[in-house]
Amino acid sequence: MNRVWLLVATACALFASHFAPNSACKECHPLIYKEYQTSQHANATIFKDPIHAAVWKKNPLHKKGAYKCAKCHTPAAKNFKQLIQPNGIGPDPKDPTQNDAVACAYCHRIKAIKEDLKTNHNIISKTPKKYFGTRKDHIKSPFHEIDTSNKRFLQGNVCMGCHSHKRNKFGLNVCSTNPHREIENANCVSCHMPKIAGSVSTLKKRKTHAFHGFAGAHSHNKMLAQYVDIEFLPHLKGFEIAINSKLPHDLLLHPARVAFVKTVVKRDKKTVFQKTEILVRILGKDGKPTPPWLAQEVVKDTMLKANEKKVFKYGFALKKADKVIVILGYRLVKPPLAKKLGIKAPEATKPIIFKKAVFTVK
Repeated sequence: MNRVWLLVATACALFASHFAPNSACKECHPLIYKEYQTSQHANATIFKDPIHAAVWKKNPLHKKGAYKCAKCHTPAAKNFKQLIQPNGIGPDPKDPTQNDAVACAYCHRIKAIKEDLKTNHNIISKTPKKYFGTRKDHIKSPFHEIDTSNKRFLQGNVCMGCHSHKRNKFGLNVCSTNPHREIENANCVSCHMPKIAGSVSTLKKRKTHAFHGFAGAHSHNKMLAQYVDIEFLPHLKGFEIAINSKLPHDLLLHPARVAFVKTVVKRDKKTVFQKTEILVRILGKDGKPTPPWLAQEVVKDTMLKANEKKVFKYGFALKKADKVIVILGYRLVKPPLAKKLGIKAPEATKPIIFKKAVFTVK
């Protein structure tokens, strides 16, 4: 399987050594470029992402020097073919093509997606300056060709080359947006790249463009909060808190993540009740947690699922004028895991508020 993966990845990257640098896009697409710089796509390398760097150092492939993560983290690297092979050639912080991370030109040259059981693969257009897009009313660019016929772009699922699923050597799906590989039904763009104010280009003024900050767990998560509702239902002897997901996938996908639902009752400005529920997916072996590459089973899974409504019941009696504060949040890395990985970056374990609701008892 590893040999097959290598052959496919190499074939997909055959023309990947000549991608236009991100900086080349800035002149005509300044707003897009500015948004992109705030995204995790722009910060996906081990040089900019301390979490990815820590996981890479612990991965057995690190000792072999086979940076297979390059497939999705630095796909535009000029030495991509060498990076993914076990030859001791690792990521280079001085290489500008690696620092471009998930480069603009790379994504806009994805011609098709090769579906596979272990992970999908992007097929890159052989034409260096032909970029795929969706604007039918575009003007003729003096810098590159624009193709608006790409099926994946039009369906909003061009992301599925990297963000569909990832199985380890034991066949366990360790990270999945699309566990059943239903690529035709996926549409990532409508939520993660919504239409917002501002022109896509300086060559032709338009009122809106697709957001290129790529809303997700790392940044711009408030854009996604509308897809999860927090509900409150009081009873005579207690109350219920419901987290109602309208998402087409789990709330959090990466196995390192952990979410929480914190409920606090304030009475006369004093805390009289507090409870935190943990939403998590733990991978492991023989009932114990392990790194993703060693996992053979799902040890525990309480994560909020696609279109799921989780209800938490509490037997605490409320009084009139009580304030019930509910916070749905998460951490990018579970604190125990961060300790094992040696991650000291505060952003890895700090609680991030995804959505907050305050209810007053009547």
